[in-house]
Amino acid sequence: MAGTGRPGTKDLTQGPIASTLLLFAIPTLASNILQSLNGSINAIWVGRFLGAQALAATANANIIMFLMFSVVFGFGMASTVMIAQAVGRRDLDAARRAFGSAVGFCSMLGLGVAIAGWIGAPALLRLLATPAEAFPLALVYLRVIFIAMPATLLSVMMMMGLRGAGDARTPLIFMIVSVAIDLILNPVLILGLGPVPAFGIAGSAAATAAAGFVSLIGLVSFTYAKDLPLRLRGAELRYLWPAADEMRVLVGKGLPMGLQMIVMSASGLVMIGLVNREGLLVTAAYGAAQQIWTYLQMPAMAMGAAVSAMAAQNVGAGRWDRISRITGYGIGYLLAITSAMIAIILLFHAPLLSLFLGSNQAAIDAAWNMQLLASWSFLIFGITMILFGVMRANGVVVAPLLILTFTLFGVRLGFYELGYPALGANALWLSFPVGSGVALLLAWAVYAQGGWRKAKLMVPVHEEECREAVHSESEPAGRIAPAG
Repeated sequence: MAGTGRPGTKDLTQGPIASTLLLFAIPTLASNILQSLNGSINAIWVGRFLGAQALAATANANIIMFLMFSVVFGFGMASTVMIAQAVGRRDLDAARRAFGSAVGFCSMLGLGVAIAGWIGAPALLRLLATPAEAFPLALVYLRVIFIAMPATLLSVMMMMGLRGAGDARTPLIFMIVSVAIDLILNPVLILGLGPVPAFGIAGSAAATAAAGFVSLIGLVSFTYAKDLPLRLRGAELRYLWPAADEMRVLVGKGLPMGLQMIVMSASGLVMIGLVNREGLLVTAAYGAAQQIWTYLQMPAMAMGAAVSAMAAQNVGAGRWDRISRITGYGIGYLLAITSAMIAIILLFHAPLLSLFLGSNQAAIDAAWNMQLLASWSFLIFGITMILFGVMRANGVVVAPLLILTFTLFGVRLGFYELGYPALGANALWLSFPVGSGVALLLAWAVYAQGGWRKAKLMVPVHEEECREAVHSESEPAGRIAPAG
């Protein structure tokens, strides 16, 4: 296939599965960690330099940003699967068509969001019941973020598309670029260091915006300079106008995947509401535990994305003999990485929790109890994400959404209601492993039943491709889909 063997690109359908999957997943995990660290450090800059009101303002704006990223994440994962399947069956033109449609659609979506967001920012903040004292700062911050939204969303979409083609290295490079620029510019623009005037909270948003635009320009330039397989030239530029057949797949598969993120976020908000009933000390302890749990989720998300892209390439290539082994290695790596992280977190819980809780021993003890009861549930959660990732590789997205919705709301909240009289607040922390356990059982039942293997994520073939298939059943480009 054109593009195989180029810098940063991997053919995920050949060679040893274990080493290929690990080397593909590590850059994605590193990108996730960088993003979270960047967010944490930016929050420290804002909180220390501008105070609690400014920090509250960014928190309200970030909720809106997360919702937007959830939608784009869904479309990005759909494009990743489309591109990966096309790359797997050695149909580079189909991969470029899918990539072009995704990039073109995301560009229009980002521009529309920027305009609507600028106009509707006050109404959005009122809808979130933003505190009056934080409202003006939140409005400034949010409007600047909306200006940067097209570049930010487009960068995310391009990075996910590149991963579908087997290139996890290029997205990591430009994630490092983006984070480095953001971290350097935040204090400079907030405080007005050197000849730069002080912009306050607008400076923090402007730093994020500048990082997004520079990263996008660098990513596009690098794609063409290195002639990466997904670059569009000449007549291929027409692919940037979203085609109806690609859009049916992007929207039909992307929306359920985006909704998965929103469901997880909504469940988290419900949990915070229940935690708040337990008083300020428990709320503070939960906030600290959550900061640590954020990092425990990363191996699941990164390995799930890597397994999905690798499995999708193999589905496209008809290499169904490799799918079960990809699943097995993904679960093995997930268990090894997450277990090591849990061991470190539990072993060094006191200094880690004191980073967030200071010398408040009562809050540290409460957070330690939460960690003992709930941290290991991320092992179960991770296995579920691997199974979802493999099924997603063949376009199965509704079953995972239904399972997550049922377990996060029905099972977890049901266990809390039934267990609270006897267990008290511990019912909250135990609801994590209970909900994750039921989700795993349901996910395994769907995976083992095997019906997902017969699904098809197929963009209708072009007339020319039909003629080629008729003339050559054994065509090396292999556009014939596996029967499952």
